[in-house]
Amino acid sequence: MNSGIPAGDITGSVLFDYFPNLNNRKFLRNCKSIFAFGNFCFLSQKLHHYIFPFRPVSSFGLQFDYMQQSCSIFPIRNGNEKIEYICITVRDVTEIVAYEHKLLDATRRDYLTGSFNRKYLEDKLREEFERHRRYGAPLCLIIFDIDNFKNVNDSCGHLYGDFVLREVVARVASGLRTTDILARYGGEEFCGILPETSLKSAIEVAERFRESIASEEYRFHGHSRKITISLGVAALDKNITNTDMFFKKADDALYTAKREGKNKVRSADH
Repeated sequence: MNSGIPAGDITGSVLFDYFPNLNNRKFLRNCKSIFAFGNFCFLSQKLHHYIFPFRPVSSFGLQFDYMQQSCSIFPIRNGNEKIEYICITVRDVTEIVAYEHKLLDATRRDYLTGSFNRKYLEDKLREEFERHRRYGAPLCLIIFDIDNFKNVNDSCGHLYGDFVLREVVARVASGLRTTDILARYGGEEFCGILPETSLKSAIEVAERFRESIASEEYRFHGHSRKITISLGVAALDKNITNTDMFFKKADDALYTAKREGKNKVRSADH
């Protein structure tokens, strides 16, 4: 049913004619071991994801191209205890895996804005920092915060402030690539990690964010205001020896933007 192949067509056929992806060294080695020793083999979803490329059955499978499977392989013996066949059982664990992914993602996210949280930011920044050191790929960091946000909260209330945070994050996130990371560092301050991005390109990205936020009138529960952000941009170079130095470089650029009047993009190198 899940394969879409009628039982009458596949019965008595060579398995690899219908599932050529199984004709690989690792799968064949497992099968030979079962025929030789009569042992039992378990193929975990966490290692293989799937064995048979079946389409997901439930709506939980929308995030997966194929059904997530845990498979067991065991011998079938004849009356003389000789192994003649092997049996492969497939357990659909797509819903379980989708739920695990959902729980894992929740631990990485800021509950208010939906952006990643500070811990995830720090973990990913370390990963990208090490990748840069290993391969030399360009890496940039953008730090921004909402100008005069305390005044926004004081004059319009915290519900309006929360609305502004969500709207700003949504606008910025819409302009990022899937490989970029947007995270809430704390309060009204956010960070964007931009792998494979030159300083010039990162400044252009930051400027687009600034213009996008400043062009909107933010209306919510009877309040309406213009909102601006200030942004600091830094590129990783040989003089930066750890992630704290990298963050400080971008943070210093942000404070320069603040001192120079806000609603600006500044870089430590320009």
